[in-house]
Amino acid sequence: MSALAGWARELLRCPACHAELADAQAGTRLRCTGCGLVYPVRDGVPVLLVDEAADGD
Repeated sequence: MSALAGWARELLRCPACHAELADAQAGTRLRCTGCGLVYPVRDGVPVLLVDEAADGD
């Protein structure tokens, strides 16, 4: 199940490259479809800070 509502997902973009974000790891993370950075979702709130992102490799 997605951690975020569809309308919210459409508004969010990667702060590093501005590409769309997709679910990763059962909705607990968001993966950038452009640069591949992975952002955590804590208590249903995406943490869209480049310093908090993990390399998606």
